[in-house]
Amino acid sequence: MRILLVEDEDGIAKRVARALESSGYLVERSSDGEDAWFRGDTENFDAVILDLGLPQMDGIQVLKRWRAAGRNMPVLILTARGTWMERVEGIDAGADDYLPKPFQMEELKARLRALLRRSAGSGSPLIAIGPVSLDTRQMTVSVDDSAVDLSVLEFRILAYLMHHTGRVVSQLELTEHVYGEDIERDSNAIEVLIARVRKKLGVELIKTRRGYGYIIPDEVSAASDVGS
Repeated sequence: MRILLVEDEDGIAKRVARALESSGYLVERSSDGEDAWFRGDTENFDAVILDLGLPQMDGIQVLKRWRAAGRNMPVLILTARGTWMERVEGIDAGADDYLPKPFQMEELKARLRALLRRSAGSGSPLIAIGPVSLDTRQMTVSVDDSAVDLSVLEFRILAYLMHHTGRVVSQLELTEHVYGEDIERDSNAIEVLIARVRKKLGVELIKTRRGYGYIIPDEVSAASDVGS
C-alpha cells in the first residue's frame, strides 16, 4: 500500500517512515504544503499522513484543496496542535482521523490500518478470500490455515489486490503502489512478482486480464493455480 507522509520535522518523518516500511508499506515523503498538495492532487496514494504545521501551505489548506478537487484518499492528521477546536477544524476539512503528537508508533499503525480497511469496505484486519487469508496487522498470509512466507514486495502486491477484489488493476497502478514512481525496475517486474506470489500460494487466486491487468474475483475456489 502506497502512503504519502507529509511531515516537515525530519526526525519524526524518518522514524515514521522506517516503522511503516518495516510493516510492508511503500512510504513516500513530502516536507512542505505546496509539494504535498501537488503530489496528492496528481498521484494516487492509498492513504496520507498529514502534519498541519507545514511550510509553504498549511496542512488544513492542503486538505481542503484535495477534497475540493475530489481527491478522496483517507487522510490521518498528525500534529502537535491538540485543542478540540483544531481537531474539529481538521475533521471538518475532510480528515478521516486525528492523532496528536507525541504518539505511540503502534497506535499510528493501528489507525492507518483501520483507515485502509474502511476504505476497502472491510471492518476486520483479516481479509479472507477463498482459502487465502491475509492479516494486515501481523503481515501474515495463510492458505487453508497453513502459513505462506512472502517477501515484502510479494506481500505488498497481494495486499493491494486483496484490498481491491472484483476490480481489474493495471500493471501501471500496481507498479505505483508496490514500487513507487522513482525506483528503476525491469519492464516485466510486475509479471515476475505475480508469478512468484501465485507459485507460493498454490491456489487459483490472481487472474490475468490480457491487455488490462490483474484481478482477484470476489469468489475464489480452492483449486490449484494454473496462472490463468
